[in-house]
Amino acid sequence: MIILGALSVAAVLDLVTGLLVHRIAPRRYQWVLEPIHRGCRRPAIAVVVLTALYLALPTRPRLPQREVRHVVLILLIASVAWLITKAMHVGEGVTFSRLPPDAVRDRRIRRARTQIRPVRRLTSVVVTIVAIGLILTTFPPIRTFGISVLGSAGVVGALIGLSARSALANAFAGIQVAFSDSLHIGDVLVVDDEWGRVEEVRLTHVVIRLWDERMLILPSTYFTDRTFQNWTQHETRVIGRVEIELDHTADLDDLREEARRLVEASPLWDRNRWVLQMVDVNAQGVKIEVQASAADGASAWDLRCDLREGLIRYVRDHHPQWLPRTRSEYKP
Repeated sequence: MIILGALSVAAVLDLVTGLLVHRIAPRRYQWVLEPIHRGCRRPAIAVVVLTALYLALPTRPRLPQREVRHVVLILLIASVAWLITKAMHVGEGVTFSRLPPDAVRDRRIRRARTQIRPVRRLTSVVVTIVAIGLILTTFPPIRTFGISVLGSAGVVGALIGLSARSALANAFAGIQVAFSDSLHIGDVLVVDDEWGRVEEVRLTHVVIRLWDERMLILPSTYFTDRTFQNWTQHETRVIGRVEIELDHTADLDDLREEARRLVEASPLWDRNRWVLQMVDVNAQGVKIEVQASAADGASAWDLRCDLREGLIRYVRDHHPQWLPRTRSEYKP
């Protein structure tokens, strides 16, 4: 009878909330209310049913009822943790759905995507630990053990700290990376001479998609203990650099005109800046560097390849005497 009453109350609440969300609530709030109702419906029903059962059972029951009440309490704690975790997951999805899908060009969007997910995962872990601790405190023989889990102290805390130092260090490093503003999802990084884009920032590691589609997975502590290059920390524009070694007789004005033609003809150039300069000279020749900006790291890489190929082809076909050569002088 109690179970039927609890199920009836849950069904009525589900019907009323569904009516409020789909019929009465203003349309401008539908984008957030519908996912919450759809995603949290089952755990909310479980919480309502178990709460009704727990309150309906006598507070001082006999032995069989006491065991039933204990089981209902455990299920109630687990269902509340399920509801909180599900609500945070739905909130993350709703937030991401309101962000533009192309997160590469907007630094604020990349920052939001980087920070929201690790916080949600860390909060889910905390909620799970608290729920386990509360469940353990319902058993009198191990109540102290449950309190130590809740307080993250005592023997349990020491064992966890000793056996999972690296995991905890990576978890805290993941939070530090997410909020230190050193990298975001979509940033272009150079790590150990490998160029790639940040694909995902997790709680314990960072996933980088390299230029050749390989996935480089690094622990979060890597980005707090070592140096790395972030080409797009403040803006997505990337400056591509091409270096070419030529003979001393090379005419830079002629080469600069050809470089201008190649840059302006390329759809990868973002029409912002470009320059050709002599950056070094030695006994064998000179070193020429061409710099051209692109919208993002991938475009900059392709633009560099196109410029390098075009300039070498131009020198080879029109001015082969500009190619590097070694001179020697014979004195009898």
